[in-house]
Amino acid sequence: MTTPPQDQNPNAPVPTEPTAPQPYPPHQGAPFQGVPVPPPAPANRFSKKLLRIGVFIVVAIAIAGGKWYFGQSDAETTSVGACMHNDGTETNPDLNEVGCTSSDAQYKVVQKFDNTSDADKCEAVTESTIAYYQQGSSHDVVLCLKEV
Repeated sequence: MTTPPQDQNPNAPVPTEPTAPQPYPPHQGAPFQGVPVPPPAPANRFSKKLLRIGVFIVVAIAIAGGKWYFGQSDAETTSVGACMHNDGTETNPDLNEVGCTSSDAQYKVVQKFDNTSDADKCEAVTESTIAYYQQGSSHDVVLCLKEV
């Protein structure tokens, strides 16, 4: 048995060699319970590349639709009963739709034939006095007109 040095408590543990300090308490079979780790951020459902492709497709469809709509002539878009005005000449007509109450109204559409260039079809239309054929951007049109 060793005797404790004087001036010290006899019940105090005897010092041993110093050891390196431990930063964490030793594990007792369970993992370290510290601050919870936040869940990962949700994945972006639409990437920027996919969004750009979508915007490009929408713009392309809008441009194509606009070209088709604005590229149509008045002969293509007019209907039976509409009134027309010739902004061209007798040999090179340029018919445009106007209101039937307008003083510019010269002709009224009495029959319309789509997807044909046979102006002779207007001969069978009794009210028709003029046949007008126009090759349109999307299809050909024959209008049977009467003077107003």
